[in-house]
Amino acid sequence: MKVLCYTSPARGHLFPTVPILLELRSRGHNVVVRTLGAEVARLRDLGLKAEAVSPEIEAIELDDYRARGAQAGLRRTVRTFADRARVEVPEVQRLVAEEHPDLLLVDGNTWGAAAVAEASGLPWALLQHFPTPLPSRDVPPFGPGLRPLGGPLGRLRNRALRPLVLGVVERAFLPPLNDVVRPLAGATPIRDAHDLYTRAPLTLYPTSRAFEHPRTDWPESFCFLGPLVWEPPVSPPEWLAELRRPIALVTTSSEFQDDGALVDAALAGLAQEDLDVVATVPGGSFVDDEVPANARVERFVPHSPVLARAEVAVTHGGMGATQKALAAGVPVVVVPWGRDQAEVARRAEAAGAGVLLPRRRLSPTSLRDAVRRARGLRPAAQALAAAMAQDGGAPLAVDRLESLSRP
Repeated sequence: MKVLCYTSPARGHLFPTVPILLELRSRGHNVVVRTLGAEVARLRDLGLKAEAVSPEIEAIELDDYRARGAQAGLRRTVRTFADRARVEVPEVQRLVAEEHPDLLLVDGNTWGAAAVAEASGLPWALLQHFPTPLPSRDVPPFGPGLRPLGGPLGRLRNRALRPLVLGVVERAFLPPLNDVVRPLAGATPIRDAHDLYTRAPLTLYPTSRAFEHPRTDWPESFCFLGPLVWEPPVSPPEWLAELRRPIALVTTSSEFQDDGALVDAALAGLAQEDLDVVATVPGGSFVDDEVPANARVERFVPHSPVLARAEVAVTHGGMGATQKALAAGVPVVVVPWGRDQAEVARRAEAAGAGVLLPRRRLSPTSLRDAVRRARGLRPAAQALAAAMAQDGGAPLAVDRLESLSRP
């Protein structure tokens, strides 16, 4: 089987996809990948046939961090994905014609690639690397990270809030999808969020039911894989072995969103704690030169060896970073900065393995207090990690992809 995989130009979406690509290759399948140019050489070193997506796509910045307010940020996000999709459509159509794949595997944030996949008539699957906006009677509408509420009262609340919350999202993304992207690809219009997130014959969802809000109406097309943890195969830094105290890992987004204030607050708030603080800023969002004696700030450090010794992780709420910590049994403090991060934060809190600290309340003192509370959640985090470990991971994903490709 020949698989064409197309991802958005974001490491936070590529890295959790790599275990699936490697599992496909290990079973003898031919894998062709299009992704961000900076990671092409690394994928080739892993034995994958990789090329970069169009430079025009990478030049279209996700600039929602510049917006004032959630709705303005949503409009910027929609504009980014729609602008990229206009380039994705002809690019993916050309790739299908040249590569003759048996199956397409596309990132949920590549609207153009998904539309081409649907219109192609080929078997295809969607990779959804963020909490699903798929509506349900059992969960609050996606977006602001509302607290789940069970029973008839919760269902009544969810139904009443859906047009007010999810309706805003639908009114933002439906026009560019239906007026521009999908006609360009030859795909039929989308009716609403439920329609959008159930069009794919298979949705590979790299999270766990143990982390998701409970719902009784999951579509059969959704396949829970558990967190897919992968990071570049590099040696841990030598200085890590020299740290003697428990570690607090602080992470910011791999795709720039101007969240350096989270590192500032963590360094100041934890300077007097009995912890060694390791902060990673892959998006380059930290500018403060004053680093306390118990802290290190690095552009990149492999998280797994740090998490093996960590007592707590402080995160912006990216799905990958948050789940990586929880899968290691490390409780989290989540300060959602934007995008889907309020939903990630609420799930960590609802699972009993995290503390949600709203961005508007972020300060050195509030962060220190949240870290102290989170350190007491380690038993719950370890129980969640054990539950997540029961999911099928990349082998299950490839089992489902192979079943999808059979006539």
